Amino acid sequence: MLRTLVPHLLRTAPVRLALTHGPLSSAVVDRFVAGGTEQDAVAAVVRLAGGGLRASVDLLGEGVLGAQDAHGTVEAYLRLLAVADQHGVAAGLDVSVKLSALGQAVPRDGQAVSAANAALIAARAQSLGATITLDMEDHTTTDATLTTLVQLRRDFPTVGAVVQAQLRRTEADCRDLARAGSRVRLCKGAYLEPASLAHQGRRAVSASYARCLGILMAGPGYPMIATHDPELLELTGRLVRHLDRPAASYEYQLLFGVRPAEQRRLAAAGATVRVYLPYGPDCVPYLSRRVVEKPANLLLALHAASDRAAR
Repeated sequence: MLRTLVPHLLRTAPVRLALTHGPLSSAVVDRFVAGGTEQDAVAAVVRLAGGGLRASVDLLGEGVLGAQDAHGTVEAYLRLLAVADQHGVAAGLDVSVKLSALGQAVPRDGQAVSAANAALIAARAQSLGATITLDMEDHTTTDATLTTLVQLRRDFPTVGAVVQAQLRRTEADCRDLARAGSRVRLCKGAYLEPASLAHQGRRAVSASYARCLGILMAGPGYPMIATHDPELLELTGRLVRHLDRPAASYEYQLLFGVRPAEQRRLAAAGATVRVYLPYGPDCVPYLSRRVVEKPANLLLALHAASDRAAR
């Protein structure tokens, strides 16, 4: 019930106001979001780097319907890269971009608009030694996103892809993407999808994740294992040993604010660990997905809020 109810609540004006400006703000938003500006995001990247962790920075915002707003997203990413360069952390940085924030839904020519905008970001990132990854959104955009990926990789071969284990199609997508030089982030998926297209329930999604993980780890590409599930992290370790994969041939990706001790443990063991680092003022859709993915995230934040109120 929480997976269905909470996203609707998070879209209501009173709850949005409470999350972004009320007493819950510091407990909920600060736990999962780096801040509202490029400077906040880069400051977090610097802190993570000090602990041996890398970052994939995501400017929150999606569903842009106007070309001018999409251009604003591009400009924000270019500013982010400039600030990161000024602080000496651009090389090795990854930026995650949603094509819907780059104009994918713009009437008539959204596909071309978003691809062109993504190319602008990719070009600047490449010049600084950074990379970009195309975030995956709900199932209605999967084919369009993968088409854009193919287009971008012609000029920017390091552009990363994201696949969601909850979708029934993803095993086939993993087989297509498991090729030399292909960076692929495998996540469970945090969108409410129909049963006809997506596995339902934790066990089914985890089983699909394990199958997809096996395909990617056995291939010559660069898997990016995006999960906090202890069983799947353990499975990854077993596959690494069984396949004798070098530490530089894959990485773990974990969310900002979620299991930071595990992030440090994996890094201390010699693995490459990248923290998915969202920033920006439009945080509610992102927080909604974190709750859909794991309702306990909201309970953790509410507990933190009650602790602060009691002090």
